[in-house]
Amino acid sequence: MKLLAIDTSTEACSVALWLDGEVQARYEIAPRRHTELVLPWADELLAAAGVAKSQLDGLVVARGPGAFTGVRLAVALVQGMALALDRPVVPVSTLAALALPVADDAGASEILAAIDARMGEVYLGRYRRDADALVSAIGEEWMAAPATPGLPGDGLCLGVGTGFSAADGALPAALTARLQRFDAAALPHARDVARLGARGYARGEAIAPDLLEPAYLRNKVALTLIEQRASRS
Repeated sequence: MKLLAIDTSTEACSVALWLDGEVQARYEIAPRRHTELVLPWADELLAAAGVAKSQLDGLVVARGPGAFTGVRLAVALVQGMALALDRPVVPVSTLAALALPVADDAGASEILAAIDARMGEVYLGRYRRDADALVSAIGEEWMAAPATPGLPGDGLCLGVGTGFSAADGALPAALTARLQRFDAAALPHARDVARLGARGYARGEAIAPDLLEPAYLRNKVALTLIEQRASRS
């Protein structure tokens, strides 16, 4: 199985090539440089592996949630490439990719992935390690104010993602009794997008590129000018 995976949903930019269980990747925290890096990195990875684009079985994309512009960029690039190559696409949750490295910790029971959504909110998703050492979602992803996350249940969890530093650390303060520990600096990586995408492809979860849609979670991706002025008054 040969898959190319792309993630530009946060300030981190990454591309990964999955080749029958082995992953090669490029990664850089590069705000505002995603557009100039993604396609050259993809070409470099393919060239280094001696794989032509026509040999790819499919493409994988971090579909969000995340930064609106970054999510839209990754979805558009992957959709265009997949259409040109006549290959299917496997969409992967950015929050799931963020949670995956934490699942490699043997002590992780439940993982709470959180990305700073700006505008006083965070994107949240609950995950558990499953039998294949990857992660599965527990319920739906959601948005909330970091001080009132609305986390269901009462069990302990491990936290990961920039949502834990949003609003001066309001999220970990709100979950003090339930957090084993958290990493507020972690960002998603295409390597983990590729791992989840390979499982999805094997399960038959690949879709036609014209069916690919981003996951924003927020219905309004930006405040109107009037709302922005009102919020500052």
